[in-house]
Amino acid sequence: MAMPLFPDSERRLGPALSEINVTPFVDVMLVLLVIFLVTAPMLFRGIDVRVPRTETRTVQPEQRLVLSVTRDGTVFVGEQAITLPRLERLLAGLRQRDPKAAVFLRADERAAYGSVVRVMDIVKKAGIDRLGMVTEPLPPS
Repeated sequence: MAMPLFPDSERRLGPALSEINVTPFVDVMLVLLVIFLVTAPMLFRGIDVRVPRTETRTVQPEQRLVLSVTRDGTVFVGEQAITLPRLERLLAGLRQRDPKAAVFLRADERAAYGSVVRVMDIVKKAGIDRLGMVTEPLPPS
């Protein structure tokens, strides 16, 4: 007569579980999803400028370099402040690496016209022909 190897163990612990409890995994994934949804818009915000409103939208979103001119005339590349001579060198290097480079200019509507034109001139001098002005669409009337 054969004796069970562990005679009382199955009776004490019950039958073996063949399923994986996924509830804690789903809980963690939902928390990560909520965190991602809350923080994602903050990553693409950039420098806070009040851009002018227009009725038309002519430029489609694409991979590009974004320059911002604040109300006081400070120029930013992304979120990094930059001097105009350094901007010239940066744009010349960008043009050499990518002849079809595109630059988008976000200028505060209260910024001095001369500051904005100076940045546009630097972009053109670097040989970049694809310069877009970023505006905010007017709400439908």
